[in-house]
Amino acid sequence: MSQRKNQSGQESKSYETERLIIRPMSVDDADLIFELYNMPKFIKFIGNRNINSLSDAENYIKTKFLPQFEKSGFGNYLIVLKEGNQKIGGVGIFERESLDIVDIGFSVLERFEGKGHMFEAAQKIKSIGMDDFGLKKISAITTKDNFSSQKLIEKLGLKFQKYVTLPNETEELMYYETE
Repeated sequence: MSQRKNQSGQESKSYETERLIIRPMSVDDADLIFELYNMPKFIKFIGNRNINSLSDAENYIKTKFLPQFEKSGFGNYLIVLKEGNQKIGGVGIFERESLDIVDIGFSVLERFEGKGHMFEAAQKIKSIGMDDFGLKKISAITTKDNFSSQKLIEKLGLKFQKYVTLPNETEELMYYETE
């Protein structure tokens, strides 16, 4: 486990699994956020975040990801393949005003789907949240037609609880929780 200073000078941990390096997202990762957040599947299943340039991606990281790390110590992490040092996606634990329990989220570049990387990364982040940060429960939300996400969430041990609609949204989402 390595450590590096975040913008406020606090230590931010990087983690490793068998095949992955998982480290806090930084403005240096704007290229990945730009590509990831503009994939048709991301827009369909997660939503359009209006990331239309690298500058938009940098600003999104500065205003959405970094403040949560400052406040909570956890947030959105970059996933890097050890082999080839390639950025492949993101995984994180997010605080949403509309949910009582923090939720785990993940997204991967389409060319890396179906290789088990997201389960490996999400399983690690779930254990970090519960073991290192003392979270008692973790939730997850997904669309009704995102079957691969539902499968991964259930594989992580979260159970479907109910349908929820987030503020300013119209789509009903599936809500899961750890037991």
